[in-house]
Amino acid sequence: MRIVITGGAGFIGRAIVERLTDRGDDIVALVRDPSRARHIDRKGVTLVTSDLSSQAAVAAQMEGAEGAIHAAGSYRIGIKPSERDAMWDANVGATERVLDAAIAAGVARIVYVSTNNVLGDSRGQVVDESYRRDIKTGFLSWYDETKFRAHEAAASRVAKGAPIVIVQPGQTYGPNDHSLASSQLELAHSGRLRYTAFPSSGLAWVHVDDLADGIVAALDRGRVGESYSLAGDCHRMGAAVEIAARIGGRKPPRLNVPTRLLGLIAPINDRLGGLPGLPTNLRETISSAEGVTYWAKHDKATAELGFRPRSLEQGIADTWGTGGG
Repeated sequence: MRIVITGGAGFIGRAIVERLTDRGDDIVALVRDPSRARHIDRKGVTLVTSDLSSQAAVAAQMEGAEGAIHAAGSYRIGIKPSERDAMWDANVGATERVLDAAIAAGVARIVYVSTNNVLGDSRGQVVDESYRRDIKTGFLSWYDETKFRAHEAAASRVAKGAPIVIVQPGQTYGPNDHSLASSQLELAHSGRLRYTAFPSSGLAWVHVDDLADGIVAALDRGRVGESYSLAGDCHRMGAAVEIAARIGGRKPPRLNVPTRLLGLIAPINDRLGGLPGLPTNLRETISSAEGVTYWAKHDKATAELGFRPRSLEQGIADTWGTGGG
């Protein structure tokens, strides 16, 4: 197949590209700067410069493609208000332009990479794709709102007959990831984590390689118009850190970051644009993490796509190895 992918140079996109090229597909990767995407410059991959700002240009780059995967986006929590427009365009505007370009180019199979965050706080429940959040209660972060609106944009095109399959990843971790959640696991595994941040935050952990397999399966045989949760084991951050430490043969940190103290610091931090080591919008970070659960089932993806994510224990061992006790 000839497949066009956006976000191919990113953490998740890189794993998708590897899966597709390993099986012999011809990949066109739309990247902002090809010189910074050499890690995916392999046989079967053509790097094309694109900032996804022109629907017409993207449509031209989609010509002749049998499949498209839109995996590009901006994932940051706790941004400055001045950065909101850029994130809106990266997550909502770009999604609208890329999907419309693929539709205009006549691409037969389109996969949009959303997130399970669109379900909002599951409040301790492990929910499925049919779960609907109450948007009247507001959003947990600007990222949360932009991805929700992008998901709505994809769904509206599905309603008009577009050949789109939506996938909703859980908290992704693995090699080459630099997120706070993944960093805590890596540091706990090596015995270098001094304290746990937001231990009550609940995440549905999925290894990046399993996620990539699920996305490729959605491209191949996902039902058009359907959404598939690609989530793994559901654990709160504190429990996940304990698992990582145990797999690494270490003891977990005794200390947790005192969220109450962070709440007291937040007004000063946010007014000053971020104190050393803290996000620029600490209040948003706290509201999106403290006690919130992003837990979802993968039963539908397992039944229809053959998606079988490894356990968090196995994923940690596969990523960082096992310790000596």
